[in-house]
Amino acid sequence: MSLDHSLVGESGPSIERSWTSKDALLYAIGVGAGLGDPLQELEFTTENSEGIDQQVLPTYGVLLAQAPGARSIGDFDRAMLVHAEQYVELHRPLPVAGTVRTFSTVTGIYDKGSGGLVETESVAVDAATEEKMITTRSGTFIRGEGGFGGERGTSQPWQLPDRAPDHKVVQQTRPEQALLYRLSGDRNPLHVDPKFAARGGFRRPILHGLCTYGFTGRVLLRELCGSDPARFVSMGGRFSAPVLPGESLVVSIWTDDDGSAAFQTAKEDGTVVIDRGRVRYRAAY
Repeated sequence: MSLDHSLVGESGPSIERSWTSKDALLYAIGVGAGLGDPLQELEFTTENSEGIDQQVLPTYGVLLAQAPGARSIGDFDRAMLVHAEQYVELHRPLPVAGTVRTFSTVTGIYDKGSGGLVETESVAVDAATEEKMITTRSGTFIRGEGGFGGERGTSQPWQLPDRAPDHKVVQQTRPEQALLYRLSGDRNPLHVDPKFAARGGFRRPILHGLCTYGFTGRVLLRELCGSDPARFVSMGGRFSAPVLPGESLVVSIWTDDDGSAAFQTAKEDGTVVIDRGRVRYRAAY
């Protein structure tokens, strides 16, 4: 058995997830908030700073809307699985604590030749009010699971702007970044276990793709939204290369006039690690 194609179009069981103020703080630190200057981003890293109300980073919504373990998508070596793409849309700012109920649907399994791409959409609603809170779309690439003769799938058009970026921000990750980030729930040994990483073809454990995504989201929030989560609408991008903990990330942003922007995240040697990025945001009030 490999990938289970019968799952396409099927919704899995709903999953409830609760979080606390502490969980939101831990996530923020896991994606670099306060790194290098602990007095910056106090609204995301503390809950008791005078005159500052705690807020939640929008990209935390990706984790809250996940439904891990809800069902298996097939029988394959988990060391061959990597995150391929991620989109998150917030229908309202995330509260500091709460509970959501998530419904996930496998929307497609595509043949990419060298592997299979499994696409999933999840909708998370407030467990108490049923109000829609988060929508995510994600892609998981499983190396060695392609070649089954299926459709290759399609992608939205995207073109790198032919001009210098309007914003370019360098973010340094910690050598122990994966150890911090995994405490928010992703315990995949690919990111900490050298032997498991070697099975996947990596010389050492790599950083979680969603950690790189969170670093990028923090930059977009600050540069485009003045660090106000209420102005953040959505963010999506494709993971194109792994990052090692301790490497620097360079986020380039090209703004449009319609409340949207294109972005790329690269390593300092120019290797693009998040490509085809788009973000939508609201104007300042």
